[in-house]
Amino acid sequence: MEEGNLKKDIFTIASKKLKSRLIVGTGKYKNFKETALAVKESGAEMVTVAVRRINILDKKKPILTDYLNPKKIIYLPNTAGCFTSEDALRTLRLAREMGGWKLVKLEVLGDKKTLYPNMIETLKSTKVLVKEGFKVMVYCTDDPLLAKKLEDYGASAIMPLASPIGSGLGLQNKVNISLIIKQSKVPVIVDAGIGTASDATIAMELGCDGVLINSAIANSKNPIKMARAFKNAVISGRDSYLAGRMKKNYFATPSSPTDGLI
Repeated sequence: MEEGNLKKDIFTIASKKLKSRLIVGTGKYKNFKETALAVKESGAEMVTVAVRRINILDKKKPILTDYLNPKKIIYLPNTAGCFTSEDALRTLRLAREMGGWKLVKLEVLGDKKTLYPNMIETLKSTKVLVKEGFKVMVYCTDDPLLAKKLEDYGASAIMPLASPIGSGLGLQNKVNISLIIKQSKVPVIVDAGIGTASDATIAMELGCDGVLINSAIANSKNPIKMARAFKNAVISGRDSYLAGRMKKNYFATPSSPTDGLI
């Protein structure tokens, strides 16, 4: 693909156009200052915010909006910590009342040990939220059939896990992720389990539209530098995917022309 076309490669989620395909979380950092510095270094234009952890009562404590201006960066309220459809729905309705947010991230967890999505509750919640006018980005398992069902229910983005949340294990099932990408007409964003920058590159080379990172940046020894690494990794992986990799061969082929040898 020509360089001019690469520059026109715009990431669109629910009519919002983004230049960066990296979405970052805002949890687990030492403080809001570190959060803001990491977000800036990452180049991300969208950040996830756990609605249930927002400080709205103690005015003496700092709040995220003091460090990340919601007019300059897209806040993506999420339902982290919700284990039932009822909790998730109540949380996102609260987010809509608090800040008018309609673009949201849904995650309904199955159990506290694995933090795997409860897909029965997730599907039910997606259907209700879409009916209420929300634009829903959905954390889900890497099951292609369930991912397709989410899209049928009106999800604005499909967000399959790479591996368990916070595990850092990277992509454990490239085949299923690839199948989801091939069948989806909405953005596919790998969410959860990414451990390091090369994992993000692999996800992007598979054809993912984006990646969402939190723990891999926040829990690194140098979150600011790691944020920059992820920024470059996502760009590199996307360019590699668009450029089209060489064909794999089982036997060696010369890297130099064989014609006209002396």
